[in-house]
Amino acid sequence: MKKKRAAIAILIVFFLIILFAAFKYIKFSKEYATTDAVFVRSDKITNLSFKRVEGKIVSLYANEGDNVKKGDILAAIDPVDYKIKLNQIQMKTASLKNRKKELLIKKERIEAELKIKENKIKKNIEMLKEKLKGADYKIAEIEDNIKQTEKDYGRYKNLFEKNVVAKRDFENISTKLNILKNKKLSAIQDRKAFCKQIEMAKQDLQLIKENFKSVQELAQAILSVSEQIKLFMEKERDAEHSLSYCKISAPFNGKIGKKFVEVGMNVKSGYPVYSLVNTESFYLEVLLEETKLNGIAKGCKAFFIPDAYPNMEYQGIVEKIYPASAATYALVPRDISAGEFTKVAQRIVIKINITSGDKSILISGMGGKIKIKRK
Repeated sequence: MKKKRAAIAILIVFFLIILFAAFKYIKFSKEYATTDAVFVRSDKITNLSFKRVEGKIVSLYANEGDNVKKGDILAAIDPVDYKIKLNQIQMKTASLKNRKKELLIKKERIEAELKIKENKIKKNIEMLKEKLKGADYKIAEIEDNIKQTEKDYGRYKNLFEKNVVAKRDFENISTKLNILKNKKLSAIQDRKAFCKQIEMAKQDLQLIKENFKSVQELAQAILSVSEQIKLFMEKERDAEHSLSYCKISAPFNGKIGKKFVEVGMNVKSGYPVYSLVNTESFYLEVLLEETKLNGIAKGCKAFFIPDAYPNMEYQGIVEKIYPASAATYALVPRDISAGEFTKVAQRIVIKINITSGDKSILISGMGGKIKIKRK
């Protein structure tokens, strides 16, 4: 009888335990949605390669799994050919700059000399024009005197023929008239000389203007050299960029996911050298059964335990619930056109941001278990 009572008591206790466990499970199921279809993903996984350059790898500074910081040098190829090319361009640029400097000095010297000569000739022309005006005034004055003297000569001649004036007075008037006529001839000769000098000075001035064409030619040559300098400076900048591309640096903080090459290998431009994972961009991709979706919304808290670290728990928040099931994005969707159909629970993709926990030890693709607190 006692054994029977003891057995009944054990059964009751066992039943109560099962009932309590069922109650806790139902309560937990109502409060949380759980699944082990969860994976660590990264928004930022980049294959690093040499841009626009190729050659033999001489240095690799990181290995798979190494943590690197933004700006760290990760790899280098032999830069000798690119240094030689840069040096050749720099020498050509320097030679062109010297040529431009020489042309500028020559242009300035010739231009200054021609301007001095031009100004001197212009001043001489102005002076000759003033002398020409003086000669014109002198000729006009002499002509006036000649006209007056010719009148006196006519009058004295009549008086002399009538013996009214002495022969000596008549001869004085005649002499004076001849002197004036000679002065006029001399003044006319001077005027012609001034005109000829002005004409010769104008010819010299025209020659100076012709010589200014050489200055214009030098200016064109300077412009042409300047264009060449501009072109070679662009080539120099391009060569400097190419030389800087002989090294690969980390574009962001992260972890080396894979190394594709070894020292001594010849690589082409664009060939992957490292794969770099931004550990700060890790998030969780959850494939949750549609039957568990009730109460799950943006902002819900989540708790993730990675399979690799069963004693660690990460916390997160639901950021996004995708508007289509995971099967919708399958490369080969299921064909149900023949009418064959087995109903299965579809999985909905949920993105969860990790808000706490050491992301540096996570690896993209890592799995685990997750529970999401329902609203």
